[in-house]
Amino acid sequence: RDVSRVLMNCGWTHEFEYVTEDGLSLDMAQPTSMHAVEVDGPFHYLRNSTTGRFTENGSTQLKTRLLEGLGWTVTRIPFYEWDEAGDKHRYVEAKLGLAQRRR
Repeated sequence: RDVSRVLMNCGWTHEFEYVTEDGLSLDMAQPTSMHAVEVDGPFHYLRNSTTGRFTENGSTQLKTRLLEGLGWTVTRIPFYEWDEAGDKHRYVEAKLGLAQRRR
């Protein structure tokens, strides 16, 4: 819900926990523009034990491909980026490209 609140404060109105016509559940979505924001916790990732780098797991990658195949734009907010983002508002604007649109 923190991400949803920041999105609203940035002017990105959306539906929370939206389910598409195809039965795919989205954390947040703008159905008319077909833009989804998915907030991904640790279970969406695999971590390389040598480098420490996170990689999306297979089911997360599949869901993104399915949504994109249906015409959706998917923006993912990984837990490790969200946790480290100092200014959440700027982080969200950068992720969604909102700052560039206002200029």
